[in-house]
Amino acid sequence: MQEGDMAPDFELQSSDGSVVKLSYFKGKKNVILCFYPKNHLFACPSKKVFKMAQTIVAAYPEIAALDAVLFAISVDTVEDQKKFVEEYKIPYLHLSDPKKETCKTYAGLNLAGLAKRSTFVIDKEGKIAKIFREIEVESHGKEIIASLTSLK
Repeated sequence: MQEGDMAPDFELQSSDGSVVKLSYFKGKKNVILCFYPKNHLFACPSKKVFKMAQTIVAAYPEIAALDAVLFAISVDTVEDQKKFVEEYKIPYLHLSDPKKETCKTYAGLNLAGLAKRSTFVIDKEGKIAKIFREIEVESHGKEIIASLTSLK
């Protein structure tokens, strides 16, 4: 998958129990998909996941103001996603992909079968405007804002 491609639709359950389909937002909102391996993982401590989440949480009001919705996606169960979101007071939904289909389609899977850390910025028409595969956790929120700003 490359920038300029149409983003494949998906349907996943979220940390609040609702079902999210990418196509719900077509023509309405820009969509940010942040893929990460797992909430609690020895090789990727939850502190690192939380550090990335912190930069996005800090940028979230500005991201939302740029007519966008943001979702974090991993192979964690809905219950694990719910606990993680509540524990760290994250204001956006985390989507559960236990079958790994959406993670594989977008981010690809690592040797452990988990999503590779990456972010996709999808414009209102459903086209992939930007892909971040090398993520600097400390500045990622600002990178997302810059990418959304360039869509205008």
